Amino acid sequence: MELNPYAKYLDGRDPIPVLTSTSERIHTLTSRLSTAEANTLPAPGKWSISNIVAHLADTEMVFAFRLRQTLAAPAESPAIIQPFDQEAWAQRYAVYNLEPAFALFHAARNWNLLFLATISQDDRDRPTTHPERGDMTLWTIVETMAGHDINHLQQLERLTAYR
Repeated sequence: MELNPYAKYLDGRDPIPVLTSTSERIHTLTSRLSTAEANTLPAPGKWSISNIVAHLADTEMVFAFRLRQTLAAPAESPAIIQPFDQEAWAQRYAVYNLEPAFALFHAARNWNLLFLATISQDDRDRPTTHPERGDMTLWTIVETMAGHDINHLQQLERLTAYR
């Protein structure tokens, strides 16, 4: 498994501006949708717009913990961050509406951006381990977050293009 499977989406860009703009971009893409439009599955087995935003909210909480866990562990004994099965989590997404999913994402993202504003270069280089992806740094997590955002923003752009 790749260290950062979303690196291709980031394509060398600074992740902080991406992370800073994602919430507004989601709002712009989804604010005029009806509940039916937001909850319509584009194809069998594919996520609706609401599902994608619920997934972003879930992963923002995961990233929040991973960032803090990485910095809380001593550098000589790096944290092992917990992977998760996104499809298992997604099985319950039907109960979430777009608005509360977005509100959670927005609040958690703003909280994480405040946290990221406090990190130093030494913090960026702090090691951690993902059991499936291998050894990485805190900054790898940040870059993964941004690439993950871009991936799902592209999905949202496709799904909202004709609404």
